[in-house]
Amino acid sequence: MVSVDPIPKAKENPGAGGLRRDVGLIGLMWASVGSIIGSGWLYGAQKAVVVAGPAAVVSWVIGAVAIVLLALVHAELGGMFPVAGGTARYPHYAFGGLAGMSFGWFSWLQAATVAPIEVEAMIGYAGHWSWARGFQHSDGTLTTDGFLVAVFLMAVFVAVNFFGVRALAHTNSAATWWKIAVPLVAIFVIAAGHFHPGNFTSEGFAPFGAKGVLSAISSSGIIFALLGFEQAIQLAGESRDPKRDLPRATLGSVAIGAVVYVLLQVVFIAALPHSAFADGWAKLNYAGISGPWAGLATLVGLGWLSAVLYLDAVISPGGTGLIYTTATSRISFGLARNGYAPKVFAHTDRRGVPWFGLIMSFVTGVVCFLPFPSWQELVGFITSASVLMYAGAPLAYGVFADRLPHHERPYRLPGGRWVSPGSFAVANLIIYWAGWDTLWRLGVAIVIGYVLLGGYAWYAVRAGLPDAPRLDWKAAQWLPAYLLGLGLISWQGGFGGQGHLGLWWDMLVVTAFSLAVYYWAKASASRPEEIERSIEEVTVAGAPAHP
Repeated sequence: MVSVDPIPKAKENPGAGGLRRDVGLIGLMWASVGSIIGSGWLYGAQKAVVVAGPAAVVSWVIGAVAIVLLALVHAELGGMFPVAGGTARYPHYAFGGLAGMSFGWFSWLQAATVAPIEVEAMIGYAGHWSWARGFQHSDGTLTTDGFLVAVFLMAVFVAVNFFGVRALAHTNSAATWWKIAVPLVAIFVIAAGHFHPGNFTSEGFAPFGAKGVLSAISSSGIIFALLGFEQAIQLAGESRDPKRDLPRATLGSVAIGAVVYVLLQVVFIAALPHSAFADGWAKLNYAGISGPWAGLATLVGLGWLSAVLYLDAVISPGGTGLIYTTATSRISFGLARNGYAPKVFAHTDRRGVPWFGLIMSFVTGVVCFLPFPSWQELVGFITSASVLMYAGAPLAYGVFADRLPHHERPYRLPGGRWVSPGSFAVANLIIYWAGWDTLWRLGVAIVIGYVLLGGYAWYAVRAGLPDAPRLDWKAAQWLPAYLLGLGLISWQGGFGGQGHLGLWWDMLVVTAFSLAVYYWAKASASRPEEIERSIEEVTVAGAPAHP
């Protein structure tokens, strides 16, 4: 549980657009861990092994390394700029309004759609009980009763958030202790009596080759499962000691999540009876596979564990949905602070809660329940949107290293000048591996964002509003080429595209393209005085860059 120490009077005024600094290290870390361990652990191991075979273990390791690289960059930036909705603000500081608006939309898009996905997972697993079997059609879409239940669950997420960040930290921490304990119990109990090392080689370790290993990273839920470390960053504006706690919370949460997920994949493969994959890993099947871990527990004679896992299938996604509801409102808070969205999104109530952003997160969740057919079909989309959001941090890091070399850094990333471009290239590879079928849909969502936020920016400029954003086209000249170029490579590549770029050559092209964009962006970024002015504007607006 979060320890609640006496807190001095808030440095920001609730109701006037301020947030209360009520969250300590454990609250920050548990916000991230609670996001990382959600529905991903319930489905990820089964989905990955179908795509990659036992080599899915390699997929998890690659995914964990990729996330660690991105988390390291975020850890330094989070200490430098401990502001609410940080991932949406770093590109704004480095490249001005157009890039800030773009990456802010990517951030909001991924956060707003995670909570509905977690609700879908809760309802899907609940189908194990007879009273909940009428909540979904056979194709995974919600029935009328299921839709009403989904709306109710979204309302619960919002209601808890309205009690303020302190209540949220308590609620999320209690859920997170459970969420960590249950997977660990499953790992050790199942492995103790049902571990068959021969499963890793009996049908071939990597039956689908390198392409299967790489595809699993994006399409089967591996990166989706590991996402969430940024939640500590999003709550930076409510941290009691952000300079000390943000790097620790960010890196600590990734370490916990990576270890748990790799162990889950190893045990899942080793515990399966050979009959479950006798026809090949692509045709993996056994009784209860719709709830992979609970079904496996029943299969090996652990009925009591199966009952616990079905219960956890409600609690784990519920905790993740809760914290992403929080993140959605904080990102819209940051967008409003930067002038990209109406100021009503930055208004807070007496508890320091961005109330309008919470209401809109609820409305968005309700809308999302209508077209979403299943958990897995959404994974690639959300993974790509999330990693696209993360990609803004390495770009901003490179700019700050050059333009703000003397800015205070509570955590300094060793070898950051090399890690930063490398992490940007890795992020783009993850997006590419999601496949063309996913990326063209993401492109449509990006266009919608430009219509909404761009329309407001145009109105703000025409109306002469004092906080009208400066779009800074020159500093973001690389952005259209980046988005269109990545889409073009995906269209021509072998992951759902035309196949004109062969395996390995396509990844070489993505890497070279990424490095070209990285150094182009760094060369055209805002001048130091413009960056300092952007930071100062946020400080004056009431969301201090430093506590």
